[in-house]
Amino acid sequence: MAPLFSGSRPRLVGRPLLYSISAFASLGVFLFGYDQGVMSGIITGPYFRRYFKSPGSLEVGTMVAVLEIGAFITSIAAGQVGDIIGRRGTLFAGAVIFGIGGTVQTFTTGFAVMVIGRVISGLGVGLLSWGRGALACMEFTGNIIGYASSVWMDYFCSFIDSDLSWRVPLFIQCVIGAVLAAGSLVLPESPRWLIDVDRDDEGMRVIADLHGGDPENPIAKAEFQEIQERVISERESGEGRTYEVMWRKYQRRILLAMSSQAFAQLLFVAAGWLGRDAILMAGINAIIYTLSTLPTWYLVDRWGRRSILMSGAVVMAMALCATGWFMYIDIPQTPKAVVVCVIVYNAFFGYSWGPIPWLYPPEILPLTVRAKGVSLSTATNWAFNFLVGEITPYLQEVITWKLYPMHGFFCVCSFILVYPETKGVPLEEMDRVFGEDEREEALENDPKLHPSYPTALGGTGSLLSKGWLNRVFGGSNSRALYEPIADGEE
Repeated sequence: MAPLFSGSRPRLVGRPLLYSISAFASLGVFLFGYDQGVMSGIITGPYFRRYFKSPGSLEVGTMVAVLEIGAFITSIAAGQVGDIIGRRGTLFAGAVIFGIGGTVQTFTTGFAVMVIGRVISGLGVGLLSWGRGALACMEFTGNIIGYASSVWMDYFCSFIDSDLSWRVPLFIQCVIGAVLAAGSLVLPESPRWLIDVDRDDEGMRVIADLHGGDPENPIAKAEFQEIQERVISERESGEGRTYEVMWRKYQRRILLAMSSQAFAQLLFVAAGWLGRDAILMAGINAIIYTLSTLPTWYLVDRWGRRSILMSGAVVMAMALCATGWFMYIDIPQTPKAVVVCVIVYNAFFGYSWGPIPWLYPPEILPLTVRAKGVSLSTATNWAFNFLVGEITPYLQEVITWKLYPMHGFFCVCSFILVYPETKGVPLEEMDRVFGEDEREEALENDPKLHPSYPTALGGTGSLLSKGWLNRVFGGSNSRALYEPIADGEE
């Protein structure tokens, strides 16, 4: 049996270390979700509204949505920050900044201070939300558990007859952030980052610890060798990692990654109730929302990403149109019908457009530009999150029932973009899914096909002769469906 601790000073190794890393990573995702939901309950409370002098819809929208401004800023820089200080340093910085923002919110003295606190928390959230990938579906479930916990915390605190009814839920953010910051100090750094910055011995030690603490473990040594070779290969490839190079070479992938996050926000809308009943309804809905994320764990590698996105969009569009219809006809059964429609809508959002846009960008982007590409897609998420959060309270007052068919229209629009299926496709063969192997070969054989050549867009037989929408989102001369590389094709 492997020792529990190893080395000159006591440290976790093997399964205890793996469980600890998973627990604190989950806590970061939980905190991310908690902060997204905590404001939704307290803004309807009587003590909150009295303290802030009955804020209008735009003020409420600003207090809720301004978090995304801070998250947008740091999510763009998160990839470069991670390259400089590592994932552990990024996690610690995000938790500390988040805690500071939570403290400012808890002890706020007015609207302006609350907004400042939300922006500061957003800066921390942007760092904590970066880098989700292979386990995105499970992490999204953790995110929704955090959201559901914040809603139920709001509900229980609503029975407190003082300003503590909204200050306590905000203070819980600080407690969770402090635990996460403390945990990040004792967790090991990412071995890939250590090897990438030429700290090979430390990287090997982390890998060995994950495999039981024995540096001579053959599996650990093989894993270290694989990471080291990949890092060296990236350095020797000479491929630039700037945003300019990324955009020029992987434009379609970047736009698809960003659009998936944009639609994820444009497709999401919540119906509003008032008072304690609003929080209770949101809490019940959050439980169903959480459960709806579980089937995707199983289905994502069986049905595929595209099938889940498209099927979810169909049901969501139907539920949103039905919501608007029942609100328009305004019959005695309307309240119950709207509740059912919104629950159905949220369930299918949790199954489809909730988790998949977090999984898709890291899958389709090559390692050399993945950090920057994922940062851009995450920044798009926060930008559209802010847009929706800022204008929704106002639109609910101005256009009332029409808000829901409008979001249903966005669901229909999601069919315009062609999201290639990536189920079971190795990263090394992703170029073929997007037709980039054939395009690069054609450019090498005929310089006239290059975009910089004056007549490149004029030739009828040119690889680039199609309309720009077709070229960016779907058009290519590649295979219509993914086919693995045959033995004789390499």
